[in-house]
Amino acid sequence: MGTKKLVFVSILTALSIILSITIYFPILPQAPYLLYDPGDIPLILISTQVGIPHGILATLIVAILMAVLTGQGGPIGALMHFLASGTLIVVSGYVYTKTKNLILGLALGTISMAIVMAVANIIFTPIYLGVPRNTIYPLIFPVIIPFNLIKAGINSIITYILLSISLIRTYFEKMKG
Repeated sequence: MGTKKLVFVSILTALSIILSITIYFPILPQAPYLLYDPGDIPLILISTQVGIPHGILATLIVAILMAVLTGQGGPIGALMHFLASGTLIVVSGYVYTKTKNLILGLALGTISMAIVMAVANIIFTPIYLGVPRNTIYPLIFPVIIPFNLIKAGINSIITYILLSISLIRTYFEKMKG
């Protein structure tokens, strides 16, 4: 990776952390503990415009640093963050790379994130909260899946708008070359 790409990926990774720490709010009244944040937007940009391996590494760094900096979630929180964001950016980046269809990539990434997080919550939330697994099942369809669809959907729409702005797209195209 060239110096320009390294600096660019580093800046977007830092921006992801800054956005996650400074902008967050609940989006579902029945689950005020689930917070939207726009931190995935820079990660999607890295994955779709620079490369999936760069996006995965940036996502790992962000997940670990968010757990360390905020003290929220600990190792399980970092893992859940990595699984959620990682699914979104890998699927979006892969589909976009193969088809050049950003809308399809973002849509499939959003759906994939919701599915993966439904399964991850069934597996890891009982461990994290120390509750029986059967207390999580009733939350999957009314809370977990809608939250992840909304969060990933908002971030995907914002990413699409950003990439539709010709100046930003031109800059990314120059970065690839």
